[in-house]
Amino acid sequence: MVAIDGGQIEAMISQIRNAVSGVNAPNSIQSKLGETPSASGVDFAQIFKTQLDQANQLQKNAQQLGQRFTLGDESVNLSDVMIGYQKSSIAMQTTLQVRNKLVSAYHDIMNMQV
Repeated sequence: MVAIDGGQIEAMISQIRNAVSGVNAPNSIQSKLGETPSASGVDFAQIFKTQLDQANQLQKNAQQLGQRFTLGDESVNLSDVMIGYQKSSIAMQTTLQVRNKLVSAYHDIMNMQV
């Protein structure tokens, strides 16, 4: 069994909070619905899109680093390439897990009897 460091958990929670605080709910959607934007309102779709964009950007960066290393760019280390690919992989796995949980929740709701 793998031991989990409390500091790593706190760092992950901090990253999630920073990601959530950096995304604001779009005011145009709320105004179309006749709602006023609230200071504490969070738009899950916007947060999920932002995370998808970040995962995509990490993947592009990793590919660019890999290409530069392959072409012999001396400013790129092998460790940088490997770290970039690992970050990309973790972001993609996280995105897939969130998607799987959303699909599972949707199926659970649809299977509920009214």
